[in-house]
Amino acid sequence: MAALSKSIPHNCYEIGHTWHPSCRVSFLQITWGALEESLRIYAPLYLIAAVLRKRKLEYYLYKLLPEILQSASFLTANGALYITFFCILRKILGKFYSWTPGFGAALPASYVAILIERKSRRGLLTIYMANLATETLFRMGVARGTITTLRNGEVLLFCITAAMYMFFFRCKDGLKGFTFSALRFIVGKEEIPTHSYSPETAYAKVEQKREKHKGTPRAMSIIALVRTLVDSVCKHGPRHRCCKHYEDNCISYCIKGFIRMFSVGYLIQCCLRIPSAFRHLFTEPSRLLSLFYNKENFQLGAFLGSFVSIYKGTSCFLRWIRNLDDELHAIVAGFLAGVSMMFYKSTTISMYLASKLVETMYFKGIEAGKVPYFPQADTIIYSISTAICFHAAVMEVQNLRPSYWKFLLRLTKGRFALMNRKALDVFGTGASREFHNFIPRLDPRYTVVTPELPIDFS
Repeated sequence: MAALSKSIPHNCYEIGHTWHPSCRVSFLQITWGALEESLRIYAPLYLIAAVLRKRKLEYYLYKLLPEILQSASFLTANGALYITFFCILRKILGKFYSWTPGFGAALPASYVAILIERKSRRGLLTIYMANLATETLFRMGVARGTITTLRNGEVLLFCITAAMYMFFFRCKDGLKGFTFSALRFIVGKEEIPTHSYSPETAYAKVEQKREKHKGTPRAMSIIALVRTLVDSVCKHGPRHRCCKHYEDNCISYCIKGFIRMFSVGYLIQCCLRIPSAFRHLFTEPSRLLSLFYNKENFQLGAFLGSFVSIYKGTSCFLRWIRNLDDELHAIVAGFLAGVSMMFYKSTTISMYLASKLVETMYFKGIEAGKVPYFPQADTIIYSISTAICFHAAVMEVQNLRPSYWKFLLRLTKGRFALMNRKALDVFGTGASREFHNFIPRLDPRYTVVTPELPIDFS
């Protein structure tokens, strides 16, 4: 309580908008910069999404622009209203407390801003910010010594999350929508209990392939021979009667799963690095070659490939041991498959999937009538989460995810870094630690406390 009651007499110009003494001018500058950056973010994002979803012409004519403007307005309002409430709180309270520059100003700003955004996007934004806020609070706890880090904790969290996700995936109506489709793409439809791929259908397809190969010219006989050899190796081998991978034995089933998802992971990481590689195409042509043999490409490939192969291998093993196919197998298989994150450790992925899992379980509880439904839950969670992240950005940026800090700098055209964090060091959070003792030059005519670096008018 003593820390919360501690205050400093500085005004909003001395702490916040140090680049200009006027609150109105600062508000307009932040608003314009945020709007420009928001349009730069959302315009290509919505356009690419529309192309990928194969939207009709009517969408481009009547819906695309309004959706872009609505999302851009939401993001702009988040930044503009923050500086607004920053100044309002200072004028109301007459001083700054430890909670007012960050959490206090960001909470109402975030609440109003999220109401501008479309309801269909609020849930996704809430999950992202809740994940980020949880990570930020964890880092704060570690920095204060109240939380002890667990070695490979992100891997353990992913193992638990994967176990639950795979269990829901195996259960009837356990998962729906994008999550179900994504897992079906990763592990394959053979692991779904309602899989309707019968042995007769499988063998019929094999026979059709053989008929096609018989009708091919002699020039293709080598390829046909290789295919026949591969098919014979895959088909002849141990396969339990409960296994639904009818065209493969258990060993080839796992190997094929690894190769397939390793390729997917490798290509995904390559695609993510293409923009940065092409930016340096003419200045550093050698960087284009590094696009293909980068270490992260193989790490992501190994992560996805080993996840699938371990999951499939464990599932097959349990079917052999227990002589039945059970949804509970997915818990064991999913947990063991989660160890694959050792190849590609990511706190962000673990936290995000865990947050999505909590959301899934919450809505399942609502459907079962065991958990109450809160109509404004997403709005409130988003507001609190964003306020926590803004508080960290002001008071202890060293505990904020670097990518989010860079995003805030882009949104404010670098002005977030111009705050007088040196004056905020009295609250004991090390606010100026990452800013190399930066002290803004202030006009003494508009300050309450004599500035350390006054503007020289001579």
